[in-house]
Amino acid sequence: QVQLVESGGGLVQPGGSLRLSCAASGSIVSLNTMGWYRQAPGKQRELVASITNGGTTNYADSVKGRFTISRDNARNTVYLQMNRLKPEDTAVYYCHYRGPYGSGYASYWGKGTLVTVSS
Repeated sequence: QVQLVESGGGLVQPGGSLRLSCAASGSIVSLNTMGWYRQAPGKQRELVASITNGGTTNYADSVKGRFTISRDNARNTVYLQMNRLKPEDTAVYYCHYRGPYGSGYASYWGKGTLVTVSS
C-alpha cells in the first residue's frame, strides 16, 4: 500500500500562483511515476502533469508553460508549481502514484485538494 497526502490547495485570483505538494509513504518502489490529475465539476478526471523517478515529465497542453512538476526522490514528494492561474484551472487536484507490483503495476490516489481560481 502507498499513501498519498496532498497539500497546498486554496483560493487564488486569476493570474496568481499556487504550489501543491504530495507526500508518499508506505511500500514505495523507486521506479515509479507520480503525477497530478484534476477533476472539475461535471467533467472527467484528466492528467495535468506526470514525472518519472528519473525526471521525465509530461504535461497537458492546457498547462504547458504555466505549470511545472518536480519531485524530491529522497522525500518521496512531488510538487506542482502553478503560475498564471486561470478560472478554468479550478478543480480538485489529485496526486497519483504508479509503480511496479508483482508482474504488473499498482496505482494509488490521494484524496484531493481543491484549487479555486476566482476574483
